[in-house]
Amino acid sequence: MTEAEARDEICRVGKSLFERGYVHASAGNISVRLGDGFLITPTDACLGFLQPQQLAKVDLDGRQLSGDKASKTLALHRRIYESTAGFREPARCVLHTHSTHCVALTLEAHGEELLPAITPYFVMKVGHVPVVPYHHPGDPAAAEWVAQAITRYAARGVELRAVMLERLGPNVWHTSPARAMAVLEELEETARLWSLSRGCAAPLDADQLDQLRGQFGASW
Repeated sequence: MTEAEARDEICRVGKSLFERGYVHASAGNISVRLGDGFLITPTDACLGFLQPQQLAKVDLDGRQLSGDKASKTLALHRRIYESTAGFREPARCVLHTHSTHCVALTLEAHGEELLPAITPYFVMKVGHVPVVPYHHPGDPAAAEWVAQAITRYAARGVELRAVMLERLGPNVWHTSPARAMAVLEELEETARLWSLSRGCAAPLDADQLDQLRGQFGASW
């Protein structure tokens, strides 16, 4: 993907997420890794009305080169790119939203992970989603918590596609904006189903999970 294509794709995905209610007002941000740096949405920008030339471009050390002021979550995005560099499919796009059902689940008592394995597509397309304790928006400490979670799961042979920031929202990543958006959609839909079941849905059993691992390579 060229830089021009990445700029257009970030704007397309941002508009789609905004129009379908996955983000609101100036919530959320999107970044893409380029060969010579990163593109990231500007701080306090509405994802529904982005223009390609607005996007901030920063070098590999995080220094801004052009565009509007980079999102305050740049440090977190950079740590995700660094921490997934050894994955079979390293992150090339990171997407953060304040998706309603995901955030709502963190307002209640919760465990180490946001959701159990209640649907096959959640297991296959999203996987484990650890919850990171609350930090204020843009707090550099959150970036370290996320990096540690990615490393911890990788040591168990699990390559994460998402983490959940308590009271803020999910960060998801994949090899392109479109694929990252698909992860986000599946995650938010599973959170909605879990809420509709009032947290009573039985998770898939061990045999069912083994089938998903064997037939689809699910990382669970």
